[in-house]
Amino acid sequence: MEDPNTFHYDKHSQHIVEKHQQLPPTPPSSEDNDSTTSTQSEEVDIPLPPPIRIPVQVLDQDKKTPDAHVPRDPRLIRLTGVHPFNVEAPLSALFNEGFLTSPELFYVRNHGAVPKVKDDDIPDWEFSVEGLVDRPMNLTLRQLVAEYEQITCPVTLVCAGNRRKEQNQVRKSKGFSWGAAGVSTALFTGVAMANLIRKARPKKKARYVCMEGADRLPNGFYGTSVKLNWVMDPNRGMMLAHKMNGEMLRPDHGQPLRAVIPGQIGGRSVKWLKKLIVTAEPSDNWYHIYDNRVLPTMVSPEESANDPNWWTDDRYAIYDLSTNSAIAYPAHEEQLGLVGGPTNYLAKGYAYGGGGRRVTRVELSLDKGKFWRLANIEYPEDKYRDVEQDLFGGRLDMSWRESCFCWCFWSLVIPVADLASSKDLLVRAMDESMNIQPRDMYWSVLGMMNNPWFRVTISREGDFLRFEHPTQPALMPGGWMERVKKAGGNLANGYWGENRGGEDSEDTVPETATEVPMKKEGLRRSISIDELRKHDNDNDPWFVINNEVYSGTSFMKEHPGGAQSIISAAGLDTTDEFMAIHSETAKSMMPGYHIGTLDAAAQKTLSEPEMHTVSDNGELEPMFLRTKAWTTAPLHSKQIISSDTRIFTFRLAHEGQIIGLPIGQHLMIRLRDPVSREAIIRSYTPISDPLKTGYLDVLVKVYFDTTATKGGRMSQALDALPVGHGVDFKGPIGKFEYLGHGLCKISGTERRVSNFVMICAGSGVTPIFQVFRAVMKDKSDPTRCTILSGNRSIEDILCKEDLDALAQGHEDRAQVMYTLTKAPDGWQGLRGRIDGNLVEKHCQQDERSMVLICGPEAMEKAIHIVLRQQGWADDQLLFF
Repeated sequence: MEDPNTFHYDKHSQHIVEKHQQLPPTPPSSEDNDSTTSTQSEEVDIPLPPPIRIPVQVLDQDKKTPDAHVPRDPRLIRLTGVHPFNVEAPLSALFNEGFLTSPELFYVRNHGAVPKVKDDDIPDWEFSVEGLVDRPMNLTLRQLVAEYEQITCPVTLVCAGNRRKEQNQVRKSKGFSWGAAGVSTALFTGVAMANLIRKARPKKKARYVCMEGADRLPNGFYGTSVKLNWVMDPNRGMMLAHKMNGEMLRPDHGQPLRAVIPGQIGGRSVKWLKKLIVTAEPSDNWYHIYDNRVLPTMVSPEESANDPNWWTDDRYAIYDLSTNSAIAYPAHEEQLGLVGGPTNYLAKGYAYGGGGRRVTRVELSLDKGKFWRLANIEYPEDKYRDVEQDLFGGRLDMSWRESCFCWCFWSLVIPVADLASSKDLLVRAMDESMNIQPRDMYWSVLGMMNNPWFRVTISREGDFLRFEHPTQPALMPGGWMERVKKAGGNLANGYWGENRGGEDSEDTVPETATEVPMKKEGLRRSISIDELRKHDNDNDPWFVINNEVYSGTSFMKEHPGGAQSIISAAGLDTTDEFMAIHSETAKSMMPGYHIGTLDAAAQKTLSEPEMHTVSDNGELEPMFLRTKAWTTAPLHSKQIISSDTRIFTFRLAHEGQIIGLPIGQHLMIRLRDPVSREAIIRSYTPISDPLKTGYLDVLVKVYFDTTATKGGRMSQALDALPVGHGVDFKGPIGKFEYLGHGLCKISGTERRVSNFVMICAGSGVTPIFQVFRAVMKDKSDPTRCTILSGNRSIEDILCKEDLDALAQGHEDRAQVMYTLTKAPDGWQGLRGRIDGNLVEKHCQQDERSMVLICGPEAMEKAIHIVLRQQGWADDQLLFF
């Protein structure tokens, strides 16, 4: 067998990878498989992993945590703040990768710090098989690879909290807010767990296999158990894995060894495995008892905290996954044009079952469940049953296995007219045992196993349909559930919070939220900012929630997220994060840690971040922007460009300071709403030259309130600012950066282009302007730029003088065109909207061209459809 130091593809696997590496990593077509079983056939089209892009840099937010040794993908959405690391991918990005998920986007559930394992120590990683066995064993990973048969098989892992945020919208559970992407699939290589247990010879009274990892947590090492007869059943497929998609496990995924328990919740697949313990009873590990359970729905967080008997009743432990499904497309906030667009829409999504049961049907409804349409289902997992071969150092042989351990993909062509006449799109799945997703949610204290019908709302806005998913993960705003709840709707009324009227009206009375007291009764201590600053360390950390000060010192060891979560909040206002993540039980505990109230001066100081002018070595900061902290700049001047357009100039910390913004990227601006005092945060691209010192210029189109519609909160708040008022900035952000001479960096990957097509409207010109200026100012840059700027009137054209001046004298590599929908007489430019004819006529298309697009969402959606119809590939399109 191979040495675990190498972890390379075997020759046969490498040949297959090379043969298929040009294929897109999308779900394969749903054609019937040939019934002939292939042995060692390279002609069988099996899904292979997406391209590997191993992160090499530790992200800024991880550098001061115990995970400072773990490089990670910045696309992942953090669900529990900085630490511990619990993340999911954006749902569209996860679905678009196809059947197999890259390690970079594979969801992560960590209870604490990632154990640090040196590369040289990996082959000698030791674990034990002990307990009720005749032959206890201690093995190294080197021995596991050399002495036991290696197998490879695809497995979907799902966190028990997948879709939990929907429950948290109804009532806050004890768990943090997963979206619908707490699910991922990989090819795992390792050893069948049964082979190890069989060699250890379990004793007669043995009934369970307990597992324990190396991750040291506040309540001991993480551990759990499964039944021994499940382990010994080959159709259950339980294994110890050391590879994932053909490469060594990454640190976040259990490097160097983990358990993989197919068909069950992810919490049973212990990472960083150190012990297999055969026992007569289920695990007594703290995390096995107080996690991964679905208590009866009538049990409140308070009752569960006061009566431990709820947790020790093994009837409420969860093992097999529940049948579940979700809609990937239409995506959240996707818009579908009704004019000049397609007549049909392809809805798509995923489904999975539990315990090895196959999903046998997926159904969609456009009338709230009165009538259902049967979707097509594609089972990529079945393709692996048609081959017997070595893959990634393990034997791929699934032809005999009846169980299904992977997600499947469903799709259904829906007439656009049907979508336009409906208010929502619902999906439900059923497995081969007739387990079907319920209509209504079963709320529970931990918020686990959430699987009601997945609902996407449809709203008509002019000539477009807009789709809205139920939630967005973590602290991200958005989703119809949040909207309904804010409007006073009762999400638990059986009609998704809608007011049905008539006999149902009683059910739709909004529920009055019960506010949990978080202050110590009778406490009158006032705390200054200087006193708070003395406790911004890990010795005696204080933190602030709603202007109340709490000490985390006595709770550091017991905190479920570990001490680092408290240390990271020391000296800071953590109101938003705490209130969004923590349960009613956690809030009810806070009076015990309450030590006082910030005085007025401290409240003012904490709400207005310090201006960082001096670096750690005592020198003036050369760059204004910071990625992790808000920096403040006062408004220096306001220039009125038109009736609704302004240039706001902000004074930086010192005359020699530059913005620190790469070309093509954005910054965030934070203001307080002048009425509600809520924070307003928006992204903008400055128009000032990146090398300009001392000042920052931001072009803003102000959207005023009208009798019919509410205007823009941020733009109106900026317009109301007096000169001298401070504004908060943070950045840079954005996935695109122009490096010069046609070289771009997109999501960290470099790409060279020879031609930019730049399509913009309104204030969307600002990122276009930044890139165009960079190209034109460098006379040696051969990149050609074509700008199509769409506006309503001449007054609405922004940056026209600057664009024309930059293009002048560079006609060989620059063309700037303007089109107006309300053009006056004598207008010499183009007329009408930016449409397919205009794009096709003026935009050169080839493999080295890229389209940069920025404007109103409706325009971006329409242009996307047009460009795709004209043959542009998605990787040639960049939406700012």
